[in-house]
Amino acid sequence: MSRTVPFVDLSWQTAQIRSEADSAISRIIDTSSFILGGAAEDFESAFARYSGVEHCLGVANGTDALELVLEGAKIGPGDEVILPANTFVATAEAVARAGATPILVDCTEDYLISVDGVAAAITPRTRAVAAVHLYGQTAPVDALRAVVGNDVFILEDAAQSQGAKRHGAPSGSLGDAAATSFYPGKNLGAFGDAGAVLTDDGELADTIRKLRNHGGVAKYEHSLVGRNSRLDGIQAAVLSLKLAHLDEWNQLRRDAAATYAELLGADDRIQLPLVAEGNEHIYHLYVVRVPDRDRVLAGLGAAGIGSGIHYPKPVHLLSAFAHLEQGPGSHPVAEAFGDEILSLPMYPGITADDQQYVADTLLALL
Repeated sequence: MSRTVPFVDLSWQTAQIRSEADSAISRIIDTSSFILGGAAEDFESAFARYSGVEHCLGVANGTDALELVLEGAKIGPGDEVILPANTFVATAEAVARAGATPILVDCTEDYLISVDGVAAAITPRTRAVAAVHLYGQTAPVDALRAVVGNDVFILEDAAQSQGAKRHGAPSGSLGDAAATSFYPGKNLGAFGDAGAVLTDDGELADTIRKLRNHGGVAKYEHSLVGRNSRLDGIQAAVLSLKLAHLDEWNQLRRDAAATYAELLGADDRIQLPLVAEGNEHIYHLYVVRVPDRDRVLAGLGAAGIGSGIHYPKPVHLLSAFAHLEQGPGSHPVAEAFGDEILSLPMYPGITADDQQYVADTLLALL
């Protein structure tokens, strides 16, 4: 039988909490507390404490969380929101769906948004910056704040950074508000879709609490035009169980990253991920840069190794955003990433033996 190493293996995590999860899910079924309810409130309180903020609002998914923050902050038509070209489409999608204009800027060699690019992109219409915490480390929010001032809203896109820190401060506590995703493959992943908004702003939290629940917090009382985006009880119960293990599991990811660095670091054809000064990386993804990436990707697949590209096209080269009229050459660093980046298998529970096989195979393909 041929050998395989999956890109992500969630079964190890599930096995760590399976008996507790079965009991927790049974309690939700027994109490019929399927939407929000006590389990959601418990998780919201716990994750707010973990993230160092006053308020956590559980919602249906991470994209809704982004949209709800923008809506709650009254960012919309006529406003500009600056964001990096190298991000998952949801960041730009949320801005566009809010009616605001995405203003894309390039990235730096650590994959994060360019502070100089943001400084050059500010106009009188700039209302917000989406600081995307990418691959497991935070954007330089402190430097962004120094550039944009206190009147520009900083939204942390924290979907890939649960447990990451910058200068000791947790992801989610760095800007005016944060949106995060608990999609199953995240460092803190549910058994389905889920997300949350984090903030210290009580007024914003109250608004989002209403917006996620058809515009009100009491049945049949609707003070705002809202939507249906509520965290369900089963996902909240699972997330509470996983949150208790998150720091341990993130350390396992750091250990695996150190193993990759030892196995691959001597070959200068491979650019290992850079960690920005002041950041504590939690390696949601382990992203390297290699020559002839597409051939290498195919070779890894033929060897039974799961790998990926995050992301093959920067936002300005996606057809959905062709109206921005930023063609090839607009953001050269992000475009180079699209041709060179390769995400290797990374998850708690990956074995050193599997990592050796991944490294040996990768090196043989170069």
